[in-house]
Amino acid sequence: MSDAATTDLYEVTMAMSYLREGMTGPATFSLFVRELPRDRGFLVAAGLESVLDYLSGLRVGPEDVDAFASALHRPPRDLEPLLGMEFTGRVRAVPEGRIVLAGEPLLEVTAPLPQAQLVETYVLNQLSHQTTIASKAARCVLAAAGHPVVDFSLRRTHGPQAGFQAARLGAMAGFTGTSNVAAATALDIPAVGTMAHSYVEAFPTEEEAFRAFARCHPGPVTLLVDTYDTECGVRVAARVLRDLGEHGPGSAVRLDSGDLGALAVRSRAVLDAAGLPDVHIIASGGLDEHGVDELVRSGAPVDVYAVGTRVGVSADAPYLDSAYKMVEYDGRPVMKLSSAKASAPGAKQVFRRPGCVDVIGLADEPASGGGRPLLETVMRSGQRTRTRPTLDECRERLAADLAELPPAARRIRAPVAPRATLSARLSALADRLRHGIEAETRATAVRLRGQERTVYGSQRSVRR
Repeated sequence: MSDAATTDLYEVTMAMSYLREGMTGPATFSLFVRELPRDRGFLVAAGLESVLDYLSGLRVGPEDVDAFASALHRPPRDLEPLLGMEFTGRVRAVPEGRIVLAGEPLLEVTAPLPQAQLVETYVLNQLSHQTTIASKAARCVLAAAGHPVVDFSLRRTHGPQAGFQAARLGAMAGFTGTSNVAAATALDIPAVGTMAHSYVEAFPTEEEAFRAFARCHPGPVTLLVDTYDTECGVRVAARVLRDLGEHGPGSAVRLDSGDLGALAVRSRAVLDAAGLPDVHIIASGGLDEHGVDELVRSGAPVDVYAVGTRVGVSADAPYLDSAYKMVEYDGRPVMKLSSAKASAPGAKQVFRRPGCVDVIGLADEPASGGGRPLLETVMRSGQRTRTRPTLDECRERLAADLAELPPAARRIRAPVAPRATLSARLSALADRLRHGIEAETRATAVRLRGQERTVYGSQRSVRR
């Protein structure tokens, strides 16, 4: 099977029905986040490159058809209309690394309706997960206030692919390294790491463990000091590091548990007293932007922050209220009116003015108030329209957008997210379409009630 089968079953049943009914006109679907999670003042668009890789390589093969048929308990010949389907459409999207707000499309797909429907699940999966993690990572960098942040998340992310993505997105947000060797190699970013408590426990004493490690890795080295008694561990590490001489500079001790702020203060005092002012202190152990922010605000002498589980799974906000909704079919704008889940009609554009004062308008309207359009055409006729951006380009894009965000949106505690507004043209279209749908719904309800009265009246006459 290919990635074409990585989809929800109802995408297959709908695509098959569209083909049977001859509904292959162009459809536009818009992917957006309805509301930001709690304690988020912004989102970082991410996952687009994974989506473009998927779309450009999509082809429904015989094994995919067999999988669909098996899932539907139907013979493969019934699913053969899907065989050979490829993505031939257009994609307009917000480039990776840009800041986005609630209600703003991260991506819009325009393709023959069966294609645009079939790809929904995979596209939502990639953009939702990666935007979640990138947003969390960006907040860690903000919280660190200029101190380096590194990624230690791989061992507890939701699978190796998610771990790779966490490393990449951390690097995009400004992390200076990752413990993930595969990601570091593939992405050309620094690999970082120290030792585990098991290493220290394997030796008769901490000092023997530290000296053995230093012999194998002559410098600089980072020693984990909290296996037994942290302050004692720092003193032992200081003795070992002092003996390294010229190999000592750039070395560090790592604090992984306990009151990290208080331990960092005591550790700094021990290291300075030993004549090791250049030995760094790395803090890890359950940290995310909230823990980092607390340590930075307290003035703790921590030089590097290592974040892991809580960031790799975005523990406090592990999902986005994202949606992929059809907004136009065959030239006809459409919208959803469900309570709390309404969607705006028509292909759209986001116009950004200084300070992230955003206006969501229709794709074909001129820029509103001098705003810059965020969505760019990144795929046409199923092929990329540009080369893959580098991590540096994405990182620079994100840094520029973060600098434009209002301070209240960048806050770690109780951020206030800016709200995008709708353009006059989009508002007018939505109102006109809503009124038309509501009028048709009322007329349908009246007609059905009339039919019910006729049926019930006939039944009473028969009973008499």
